[in-house]
Amino acid sequence: MLDWLYRKFSHDIGIDLGTANTLVYVKDEGIVIREPSVVAMNIDTGEILAVGNEAKDMIGRTPSSIRAVRPLKDGVIANFEVTEKMLRYFILRAKKPHRFIPPRLVIGIPSGITDVEKRAVVDSAKSAGAREVMLIEEPMAAAIGAGLPVNEPFGSIIVDIGGGTTEVAVISLGGIVTSQTIRIAGDELDEAIIAYAKSKFKLAIGERMAEKVKIDIGSATPMEQEKSMLMRGRDLLKGLPKTVRVTSPEIREAIHDCLEAIVSAVKTALEETGPELSADIYDRGILLAGGGALLTNMDKRIQQATGIATFVAEDPLSCVCLGTQKILDGKLPNQFFKMMHSTK
Repeated sequence: MLDWLYRKFSHDIGIDLGTANTLVYVKDEGIVIREPSVVAMNIDTGEILAVGNEAKDMIGRTPSSIRAVRPLKDGVIANFEVTEKMLRYFILRAKKPHRFIPPRLVIGIPSGITDVEKRAVVDSAKSAGAREVMLIEEPMAAAIGAGLPVNEPFGSIIVDIGGGTTEVAVISLGGIVTSQTIRIAGDELDEAIIAYAKSKFKLAIGERMAEKVKIDIGSATPMEQEKSMLMRGRDLLKGLPKTVRVTSPEIREAIHDCLEAIVSAVKTALEETGPELSADIYDRGILLAGGGALLTNMDKRIQQATGIATFVAEDPLSCVCLGTQKILDGKLPNQFFKMMHSTK
């Protein structure tokens, strides 16, 4: 009787709890939320003032009593209390008013996090109102969402470049054979651009400006037609507003070390892969997912470094969330669910 009530009145939710963005899938409805993982709060009272897009718009523009924070850092929870409130906000937004049974959640997590960090995710989700929480490694969820044949007896490789972490996973027969996780990804690219602007131009720029520069003119290899744009900030010497023109080769120089670290992680994962799976990967290629996959020529950079054909997933930003969708929709064999961490 209880199981019937759960099926009838509960609705399952899949969450890609990312450092940069949170995506929420509701069974039978699709992806209903796609917003930044940012919370604006009053630091004196602890009151949450805004979450998601509204909070991101406040970054760098708030009075001293208000702070816009990212509760996740490098793919893991840095602020338990704020993460719990953010999760609660997203779950309540996704939850239908007449659904009175708490939902079951599937949450994508980095493959390299510790048991303590996993427990923090589960506790946050349960405190936010979940009935049951299942955790799945993000590269596995991304591979499923991208349509890789994860249950087949041959090797596939996915490189998930998110906001806080880059994860490389070789997958076969429903499991991760070998993986590499580094805490260098989109956020570190932004930080590298901020440091470059400070060093070369004596210009202080904010996170939003750095991200815009990365998206608009950033590239992993030389472009056929190089670009330039105006970069605005504060002159560090005079303390006044200042604008400089920056070029795509300069931004490529700024992010060079970060890109080399990502390429190195891919190479290390390939070196640790057995010969049979290596042959499969050579035949099938490397798949890129996550927001970092959208950096211009990122696929070319990895292909040049490895000699293996490299492709960008059809919807790289949504791969993890689409993977939770397929799990909740029961499109995987039962044996796969034994590989997830389930906590009731």
